[in-house]
Amino acid sequence: MTHYAGIDVSLETSSVCIVDGSGAMLRELKVESEPEALAAALTGMRLEFARVGLEAGPLSQWLHAGLKAAGLP
Repeated sequence: MTHYAGIDVSLETSSVCIVDGSGAMLRELKVESEPEALAAALTGMRLEFARVGLEAGPLSQWLHAGLKAAGLP
């Protein structure tokens, strides 16, 4: 099954929403706004993500590089 994650970035914590291919919400969580913490939260769910969406902002490039290095799309 296809899964997607959307990340609403803030300076200290980010909100993550995970949905399936039909758009049904599976989980919402708050994670520290660090590339390692976000990657661990997403990979720890043991889901295959088709796409991870990231809010544009001052931390976006740094977080994007960390998520990409962790193998997330």
